[in-house]
Amino acid sequence: MLAKIRGAELYFDIDGMGLVPEMDQMVERPVLFLLHGGPGGDHVSFKHRVAKLRDVAQLVFVDHRGSGRSKPCDPETYTLDDNIRDVDALRDHLGLERIAVMGSSYGGMVAQGYAIDYPERISNLVLSATAPSFRFIDEAKKIVEEKGTDEQRRVCQRLWDGRFESEEQLYEYYKITGPLYSVTWDEKAFDTSYKQSIRNFEQLNRGFGGFLRTFDFIEKLPEIRCPTLVMAAAHDWICPVNQSELIADKIPKAHLKVFRNSSHAIASDENEAFLTAVRGFLTYAPQ
Repeated sequence: MLAKIRGAELYFDIDGMGLVPEMDQMVERPVLFLLHGGPGGDHVSFKHRVAKLRDVAQLVFVDHRGSGRSKPCDPETYTLDDNIRDVDALRDHLGLERIAVMGSSYGGMVAQGYAIDYPERISNLVLSATAPSFRFIDEAKKIVEEKGTDEQRRVCQRLWDGRFESEEQLYEYYKITGPLYSVTWDEKAFDTSYKQSIRNFEQLNRGFGGFLRTFDFIEKLPEIRCPTLVMAAAHDWICPVNQSELIADKIPKAHLKVFRNSSHAIASDENEAFLTAVRGFLTYAPQ
């Protein structure tokens, strides 16, 4: 489905019931917006890993403006601030008073910004393998220099510079760095998943070559007052675990869970544990 909001057409997909029978009454489940990584990724890349959460929430998968199945629009609006405002515009478009938000990687950066800017509109916040400021980039560079292969360092330089020039280069990047992103990385599964996704290298360039070099939420994190689950991966190379530790330390109602056998792709590396953590949080945290 497409929502025409703020000069863009955002693709979103709804999975699960919002109103369910329980004993002799109907119970309303929370609505959970799921925000993908990138910039320039799409919701399909992780959808099959998290769709089972429909048993505790009504899921709204969102493709950021110009990403995935959302329509191209003014490239000057492919920014973190616009992605944040789009979340609230979509909430309003759907007639929802409050929403829960889960963001992974770059989606977690959007989710942090949303919780800061729209505190009255968010009930619960879930952050997975993300970072609160531009400083994560320097840390990721150090990890690749120390632990990466020559090929991984070569393709990562395109990311740091924001200079992908083709879909082929983007595919090469993700294929070569796959073992960094996931400790359970499988080449055949990667190829299948990649073909299903729609990725935008120009948005990735705008992020790493531009606004991701300057964003900083650290001083505003204490303003987030909703219950928050922060999930980190012990082997994450691009959003190292200390980034999540900082987030959890700054947000008053945050709980940190570290997945010891995961890299950046927690929902892939430890899927059942990931789902259990999110289910428990959405079920028992105050709404």
